[in-house]
Formats: sequence, structure tokens, C-alpha cells
Amino acid sequence: MESSNGNSAHSPDNSCTLVVMAKAPRPGTVKTRLAQSLPVDAVTELYRCLLDDTMELARSLGTVEVAIMCPASDVDELTLLAQCAVGVVAQKGEGLAAGLTSVFAHFAALGRQRVVAFNSDSPHLPASVLESAFEALTAHDMVVGPTHDGGYYLVGAKAAHPALFHGDGMGTKSALETLLARAHGLQLSVGFTDTFYDIDVEGDLNRLAAELRLAPARAPRTAAWLKQWEQTMPLLPTDIGDL
Repeated sequence: MESSNGNSAHSPDNSCTLVVMAKAPRPGTVKTRLAQSLPVDAVTELYRCLLDDTMELARSLGTVEVAIMCPASDVDELTLLAQCAVGVVAQKGEGLAAGLTSVFAHFAALGRQRVVAFNSDSPHLPASVLESAFEALTAHDMVVGPTHDGGYYLVGAKAAHPALFHGDGMGTKSALETLLARAHGLQLSVGFTDTFYDIDVEGDLNRLAAELRLAPARAPRTAAWLKQWEQTMPLLPTDIGDL
């Protein structure tokens, strides 16, 4: 498995690793469900902002090592976008299931005791939730961050369990149910972080826009993009009451 290693500005705890599941921001390859409602070029630029803010959130944890897992074809581009601040690792195989399997296979082999895989489009998540994921792994074999739509925005473990992500069910409304059933079959104890939402469809973006109007510092690049987008394409609601 190829990797591009960068130097972090922090002194990370080598036992804890937060891995952001990312893709290079190329038109037609990112946020494809959202692209059904918005122009592809706009969605691509939005994803770049979400990824930048998500990486800032990840690095804000300070004592946790941060890395990126991505398709092999995206390693060079993401290394440039990350400005060599974190390691970028190529997954083995195609698709999200292969990416998640690669996360735990790669970092568990390096002796990391607690590894959390996190999506690349939730920069609005409080840092305390990510911290709680690592705390949950002190008492459980796994930790999961559920989303309101039946998926999950993070999953963590203390060891590699390839059967967790094998087969179908990824990216569907039954993804969480499928994951928990497999964990039960492997007799793994599971802890949970707070239920949250990620950015998959226009309704999610509307909700994020409303929140960032009130607190743009939570994801400044995304907030700036949304503000500019609303000025040119006033499609989003103007207050939380519209949600």
C-alpha cells in the first residue's frame, strides 16, 4: 500500500489515528447525489471547501495523528491539497468498502491501538464528538457515529476486521444496520457517538447553510462558499425556520 508521508505541526499520540476518507475534488466524482440538484462544477468546489475544513477540524485535535485514505489515483493531488501536512495513503481496491478495509488493515499493522475513519464532508461536527470516538474505543471494540439517514459518518476500531465492510450495503439507508449486524456476528462490542448528519443531498446543504450563517467559524471555507453561492444562486433558505 503506497503512502505519502507529511510532517504534522503537532506531536501526535501514535496510538490514536484519525483517517479522513477523501477523494480528489474532480468534477463528476464527488458528491454525486448533490450534483443532481446543483451544477457539477459548483459541487466540486463545494467539496474542496468541505474537505479543507474537515482537515482543519481533524488537525485541531492536536494529539491525534491525522492521515488521509484515498483511491490510488488521487494520492498525488491530495498530497498537494494537504500541503504535505498529513500522510496520504492509497487504499487497496475500489470503493468505500475497500477504503474502510484498507484503513484498519494499514494502520492496525503499524500498531495503532485506536483508529477512527471519518468522512470528508462533516467539518461542522464538534471536535468533542471526534474526541469521544477515541474515548469510546477504550471500552469497546468498535465505535460508530450514526447519521440521521441510516448511514454513519465515522467508524473506529482497535483491530482490523475485514468482514465488517465486505459486500453490499455501503452508501445505502441500511448501511448502519448492516454494519451493526456484522459487528454482532463477529461478537464485537460497539460504542456510539452522537447522531449527526453529513452532506449528501440538497436538504443537508440547506441545513448546513443555516447553521453556518450563525457560526461561520465552524467551517470558514465552506461558509464563505455558501455565502457567495447564495448571492449568485439564491436557492437556499434564509433562516432555520425554513428547514
